[in-house]
Amino acid sequence: MTPLRTALAATAACAAVLAAAVPASADPAIPSFVVSFTYTKLAPEATPPGANDWACRPDARHPRPVVLVHGTYENRYNDFAAMSPALAADGFCVFALNYGDTDDSLASVPPSIKATGDIRRSARELGAFVDRVREATGAPQVDIVGHSQGGLMPRRYLKDGGASAVRNLVTLGATHHGTTLNGIATLVDTLGLLGFTPPAIGKAAAQQVVGSEFLLDLNAGGDTVPGVSYTVIATRFDEITTPYRSTFLSAGPGARVNNVTLQDGCLLDLSDHLTMTYSPRAIGIVRRALDPTAPAPPCLPALPLL
Repeated sequence: MTPLRTALAATAACAAVLAAAVPASADPAIPSFVVSFTYTKLAPEATPPGANDWACRPDARHPRPVVLVHGTYENRYNDFAAMSPALAADGFCVFALNYGDTDDSLASVPPSIKATGDIRRSARELGAFVDRVREATGAPQVDIVGHSQGGLMPRRYLKDGGASAVRNLVTLGATHHGTTLNGIATLVDTLGLLGFTPPAIGKAAAQQVVGSEFLLDLNAGGDTVPGVSYTVIATRFDEITTPYRSTFLSAGPGARVNNVTLQDGCLLDLSDHLTMTYSPRAIGIVRRALDPTAPAPPCLPALPLL
């Protein structure tokens, strides 16, 4: 039994109580990936608190809506149950989508497991969602914050014509230059999913393996597109995007890239791939990337998925 499966067994009762007690329209903020992952097994279409208020209108301090994009085998809630309410409390209009929800692999069978489908199709889903957000809010541009595949996939959207609609792309542990088969195996095993062959793990996972046709095509013209500012957040304890520095981007013409490692200046943060979106420091770095006047990111203890 993996450590996560043990932890899930210990927290399932807590998550069940939450799911039974909380209306679907008011899913709770949960400062733990383990509990939120279990919660969405019971409420697979949960929305992170603070997100998807379609009546929200950006203000002068936060003029762009923030679109949150989850990672492979995750969903909008269990990836952003802590970050979404933090950004909403700052005054951002926050939106989050589920995407890549297919039934063509063993891994995709559980209803709470998303982002398994073809990344190119997922990029089109993101484009449609961004258009909906812009129309609803009246904002000409959005900022995107993405974790793992959720950081990689928006780059396909940007290169396919979406760049004019995006000002900032902030990524956490993104598989920009791929992961190894060992990294995919670690993710599959940690999340307790069955199987480890492309038909079992889903097309998106196979597309993120180092040297895939998808990655070669995406990165052939350089890492960035003009007019977009990139903030790339890494953790030294990333067991999926390995080596962790492979997440970093190189700026091309007309783009700005800020590559950041969570542990630089903060040895207390031990966040790994799956827990980094719950790190107070990572949330602080995201805040500062979206709003340069935000407070400096804190240095607080953060534990990996033990």
